[in-house]
Amino acid sequence: MEVKVGDLVERKSYKRDLLFRVTELKEDNGVKIAVLFGEEFRLVADAPIDDLVKVNQREYSERATQEKDKLEKTYRLFQQDYHLIKQRNEYYSTGGYTNEVSYFQMPGRVLHLDGDSLYLRKCLDLYEKIGVPVQGIHCKETEMHERIGELLDQFRPDILVITGHDAYTKAKGKAADLRAYRNSRYFVQAVREARKKYPSLDHLVIFAGACQSHFEAIIRAGANFASSPSRINIHALDPVYVVAKISFTSFMERVNVWDVVRNTITGERGLGGIETKGILRTGLPFQHYQE
Repeated sequence: MEVKVGDLVERKSYKRDLLFRVTELKEDNGVKIAVLFGEEFRLVADAPIDDLVKVNQREYSERATQEKDKLEKTYRLFQQDYHLIKQRNEYYSTGGYTNEVSYFQMPGRVLHLDGDSLYLRKCLDLYEKIGVPVQGIHCKETEMHERIGELLDQFRPDILVITGHDAYTKAKGKAADLRAYRNSRYFVQAVREARKKYPSLDHLVIFAGACQSHFEAIIRAGANFASSPSRINIHALDPVYVVAKISFTSFMERVNVWDVVRNTITGERGLGGIETKGILRTGLPFQHYQE
């Protein structure tokens, strides 16, 4: 079987559990190896060519339909949550006179750094669908800590997302050892650099991490939310649902961690964090200027 860069594949040794795309081909001691990026989950892996099964168009279409149904369910849950938040904000901001007072809202602005350009595009589409103001930057995980300072100065966000690909390899060390992770140390470095500019957890809310990332190290570095407490894979769109909840919660309220992660695709085994203040501010009156 010929495998090329760009092919969609699954791993036989993992019972074809996840869909990957081939991003690189190399040799290791005479064995042909493929570097794989998760198509739906933020996981990067290496696998021998002989362990791969190419996914045909029919199989891909079936998986795409299942994925779409799962995403739609999560989006509906988020919409229900958002409408409740919006109604509560409207009531308190207008003193209960929501039908008589015209108002406007300023949700939290997001700067999203992503190590995968395709995932970034998917996330930006969802941000737009939800209504979160966002600036997306494609940046290699290894370079994020070097660029984070200038990007924060340029965009001055309320919420920072630092994500991409990651993986924990048991053969490289224990779960507590950062050296056993592909990119966790770079996420940690990027969070530390961001906290040099914004030390307060309330002045800049940070989500960082990807599949199987070192959750505890990222939180200790200064992130409000991170992955992955149980070292499981997280979905490509999970960061969007986390920060959207914070973006649309009033700055007068605190966001409970369970309220943030319960409607994500992965849930609390893949995502966690600390109690955090909301960002949204409501103002009034709102009226269009007329000559």
